[in-house]
Amino acid sequence: MYFIKLLKNLKFEILKKLFFLLSISYFSFYFFKNFDQISLNIDFAKNGNYIFLSFLFCMVSIFFNALAWKNIVVWFGKTKTKKSLISFYVLTNILKYVPGGIWHFFERYSFLKDISNPQLAFYSTLVEPYFMICSSFLLASFGIIFSPFYFLLLLPLVFLNKKLIYLILLRLENLKGKTTSALKINNEKYIFEERIKITSFFPAKAFLIEILFVLSKFFGFIICFNVFNFDNQYSIFYLLVIFCFSWAIGLIVPTAPGGLGVFEACFLFFVGKNIPQNIIFESLIYFRFISTSADLFLGLPYLFKNFLKRI
Repeated sequence: MYFIKLLKNLKFEILKKLFFLLSISYFSFYFFKNFDQISLNIDFAKNGNYIFLSFLFCMVSIFFNALAWKNIVVWFGKTKTKKSLISFYVLTNILKYVPGGIWHFFERYSFLKDISNPQLAFYSTLVEPYFMICSSFLLASFGIIFSPFYFLLLLPLVFLNKKLIYLILLRLENLKGKTTSALKINNEKYIFEERIKITSFFPAKAFLIEILFVLSKFFGFIICFNVFNFDNQYSIFYLLVIFCFSWAIGLIVPTAPGGLGVFEACFLFFVGKNIPQNIIFESLIYFRFISTSADLFLGLPYLFKNFLKRI
């Protein structure tokens, strides 16, 4: 009971901000500590093609993510729409860099609400990060398949099925109904079942595409890593595990715009001294620049269009 009361009194927003500040401080401390060993100079005549390839993988990952979101919406019962979910997702992806880290979710919720209903819009937007975490954990599990932590990484995937997802969403909907008006409770289940119609037991298509999204991101990073690493002696599965864990933590902490700082600090922390820190810093900085450039390249038309509307 004491533990439950303690959780209720905790201000998670403050904890997230504190974690973000600690991550930035951790990254900055080791960056300046290794500053004299870090060189961001690249022979573009030799490695320009690899940088461009990394950029392409980052762009492809955004489209995979958009396609996965579309299939999540379809899984929740919205099978037909005149507007393109994929293009809207790609265009609004840039909003994750706006302070707060939730505005891209808000725009997608508003977009879906206009073409479907509030329940489908809210829950399909809310559950998308969970798909990302499940896919990243599944990929990480391949790198520690003989570890006792293997089954823990697969545990989130168990809850990604029609019965449990539907049960959780129905409970949330009932709680929401109770807080608004007791008179709505009798019809809440009927209304919810009419508006949320999960089409299959397991969202296989959406989940597989989400895996392709994480893999594309990882390929974009590993290309940057190989540009600065001349030894080629590090296991790709080892790097995949660290990448997936770090990326998932950056996703969970929405205070960080696009996981900025959190992903890098976690990656640096998990690697420790197993890989020279100057190689990690160089790879992370270039990967962050390339992945952000891909988001900006695809999202600038959306920002420009909204800017013109306000003039």
